[in-house]
Amino acid sequence: MSLWSLFNANDGKTVFKWTHYLPIYEHHFSRYVNRPITLLEIGCLHGGSLQMWKRFLGPHVTIVSIDIDPNARNHEEDQVHIRIGDQSDESFLLSLVEEFGKFDIIIDDGSHVCEHQIKSFSVLYPHVTDLGLYALEDLHTNYWPDYGGGYKKPSTFIELAKNLIDELNAYHTRGANEVSEFTNSTYGMHFYDSMIVFEKGRLPRRHDLLIGTNSDGKKCWQEKQSVPYKKTR
Repeated sequence: MSLWSLFNANDGKTVFKWTHYLPIYEHHFSRYVNRPITLLEIGCLHGGSLQMWKRFLGPHVTIVSIDIDPNARNHEEDQVHIRIGDQSDESFLLSLVEEFGKFDIIIDDGSHVCEHQIKSFSVLYPHVTDLGLYALEDLHTNYWPDYGGGYKKPSTFIELAKNLIDELNAYHTRGANEVSEFTNSTYGMHFYDSMIVFEKGRLPRRHDLLIGTNSDGKKCWQEKQSVPYKKTR
């Protein structure tokens, strides 16, 4: 069953999602269905999304969710673990990694405050598995002053993400931007209305190839450009 169908036919705890998020999540999460992965969702709210992920991803997923509301513990059930804490508390976030290990999927659906989104990402992104995903929802709040946002305000996650595009492409900036661990560990960044999905992955090196048959009928195989891999800490 599609994620939209699960959402639309939900008769469990209430789920609160923008409808255009469902196809995005299905596109990125489908490869994890019925696999033994660990998912962290920041923010429990009504607990319905945790049940939805469990139904969609199958019997082998371990779901962890955090919230500042102690009542969120009521959403704990088979496969679902709740921990109470602040998403901007570095020691708390690292305690989750110590307890559950690296996460295959992280979803930030927490406070939606820009400062909190940036803090959670900076702490947790290095602890996403090498082929994992980090998704942030409801980034439209980055344009709202009551969440610390504002159009082109430098301290928002949206503006941070724009700078990360340059960091992703650091190998090609001819020294203008330094290659970082983010450069080496990120395969792609996917931008959507109110959402960004970061896809982890390591390229051993960046190179291009010219392959085919020339006009004289001779076969061609030629490497035109190659960028040597730079180790980062």
